[in-house]
Amino acid sequence: MGESEYYPPCESRGGWRRADGEKEARELAGVDLQSLERARLWNLGLGFASSVVVIRKGYLVAEWHEGGATPETCFNIYSCTKSFTGTAFGILFGEGLDNGARGVSLESPAYAFLPEGWPLTDPRKERILLRHLLSMTSGIAGESFGLYGFRTAPGVSAFAAALGRAPFLHRDTGRPISVAGLVADPGTRWDYSDPAFAHLSLAFWHAAGQELRDFMHGRVFEPIGVENVHWPLLGLADDGIGRHCNPSGGIYISAREFARFGYLMLRGGRWGGRQIVPRGWLEVATRSSQELYPVYGLTWWVNHEGKLWPGVPPDAFAAMGFKTNLCCIIPSLGVVAVRIGLGPTEPTEFAAAPFLRAIAEAVVEP
Repeated sequence: MGESEYYPPCESRGGWRRADGEKEARELAGVDLQSLERARLWNLGLGFASSVVVIRKGYLVAEWHEGGATPETCFNIYSCTKSFTGTAFGILFGEGLDNGARGVSLESPAYAFLPEGWPLTDPRKERILLRHLLSMTSGIAGESFGLYGFRTAPGVSAFAAALGRAPFLHRDTGRPISVAGLVADPGTRWDYSDPAFAHLSLAFWHAAGQELRDFMHGRVFEPIGVENVHWPLLGLADDGIGRHCNPSGGIYISAREFARFGYLMLRGGRWGGRQIVPRGWLEVATRSSQELYPVYGLTWWVNHEGKLWPGVPPDAFAAMGFKTNLCCIIPSLGVVAVRIGLGPTEPTEFAAAPFLRAIAEAVVEP
């Protein structure tokens, strides 16, 4: 069975096919395990509980679990969650679902699907498009202003704060920072903003009539055989906004299961005979979305002109999150590489370059 025909059964029915040992890795998957050892040593050097899975040609060619982790261990993948949120929107856009008479597209005004956000706390918010939220160009303050995640005062909903009704708290100083006013006109500034991204959960709920996790379970997780995934809710039950999926972080999943999601992307959104994710969405989402910070697509990090991960093919893209969690897809090499774990906390989006370069260089045959 060739790569083009292969889709792994779910874990309870055997899971990924394997290429075991040097001979099979080279002959079946075109991978040199001795070269791949550099990737294992890179991860081992990080010194945290972790899981790594490397897939090529549909074969699981390497799997390493450190610090007590097992193949079944599910880690919090933090901001990798954003790529799952983006995928849900991509399916929504591709199907042309509507909310009343209004279609949902990248160019839809976000606040058309955010009744909780009215009256606007800044008139410029009416110009924020879903494209701006998905590309981190909404003009809503983020990490450059000390806003990491959804840290708020007790009893304050992250959604209320994201809409500008209450402040967030600076990560280091704890001082209140409001996002009621934009720090830039939409589309003119790039800032990695969890407060901005929080809008997408509410917008999805109103546009699709489902929570992100319920939609993804039925439309993606079940069809591709993901059996063990947890996607938490965010917010307060009694504040008038309610609890909704955390669109920005917090999914718990194992490396093997995460690799399924990556393999779906590698196969152009197709699983078996079914197009799960519109190919057109992936083509747009996995390339540079703007010139302000060209290594970011639409919820995916992209190796634009080889600048994010030097030495790795420029078509590579990845879901990435805090504590060096990532799922990288390299279409030109037929590779999916997953690294998830408990740390470290400091590396930036550029830190995984040695790991990914070692994997790319281990590919020895087309």
